[in-house]
Amino acid sequence: MTLRPVLRFALVPLVALLLLAGGGLGFQAYLRATDNLHPIVAGQAYRSGQLDAPGLDRTIRTLGLRSVINLRGAEPDQPWYQAERAVTDRLGVRLIDFRMSDAQELDPQQMQTLIALMRAAPKPLLIHCRAGADRTGLAAALYKLAISGAPPGIASEQLSIRYGHVGLPVLSRAWPMDDSLEDYLDLGPAAIRPQQAGPLSLPARPAVAVTRP
Repeated sequence: MTLRPVLRFALVPLVALLLLAGGGLGFQAYLRATDNLHPIVAGQAYRSGQLDAPGLDRTIRTLGLRSVINLRGAEPDQPWYQAERAVTDRLGVRLIDFRMSDAQELDPQQMQTLIALMRAAPKPLLIHCRAGADRTGLAAALYKLAISGAPPGIASEQLSIRYGHVGLPVLSRAWPMDDSLEDYLDLGPAAIRPQQAGPLSLPARPAVAVTRP
């Protein structure tokens, strides 16, 4: 049995209940107020939305982070990216850029590339996009599956309403993240079995930029 039907029909009543109760917007506000910062695997990998400079500085120091994976891609002309780059450079933390869109599926090769980056990144690491819900949710689920060895049911919780992701076909812009995860699971046990670090190496500087073709 695949996860796609489960995600579709299990989330619909939950999302509807939140909205009818007036709690949906409040929950989103709570996630924003807390930067949507959560452990993926405590002491090893964390997830969040976009942090401002003080928040990133504080999070790096508190969690002892050694790398940050930015799923928004390198944007040297944008203030948020300039701030992130300045903080990571100042604290000696490796910044790794991987551009993806929550409205476009990742193909298996792109997901394997992302997994290789997460596996090779110095730990502990932080993975983030803008809100920390959709792109980050997919990356966190892939981390749990392919690196920490969590079963699919547990890993898929990383891409859920708990972190602000609403996976509804047609209605949700971010539904391609659910499809991407389902496609990866369809590759079978060999694809999701945890592996040792591969041959990928990351230069210390400048930050790696991996973009979609």
